[in-house]
Amino acid sequence: MYGALGWVHARLDDVVRRRRGGSPAAPRGHARERGQGTVEYVALILLVALVMAGVVASMKNFKTDGSELGEAIITKIKEAVQQIQF
Repeated sequence: MYGALGWVHARLDDVVRRRRGGSPAAPRGHARERGQGTVEYVALILLVALVMAGVVASMKNFKTDGSELGEAIITKIKEAVQQIQF
């Protein structure tokens, strides 16, 4: 599915370039940037996983019945933010 959408996007890009009087070939910089989006998504996923691991680690010794969990997470995050010094 994504391959087909990519192909359609590339063909439309060629059409637009030709109508503007440009070359249908992609600039050379694109070959070096191939996969850059994947790297950025992986980094974002790792960052979210790191934050989640930090939240779980900070809640390790916290006892709750479940109804106060959201408030406890917010409190822990506020405490952590207040400890940051600029």
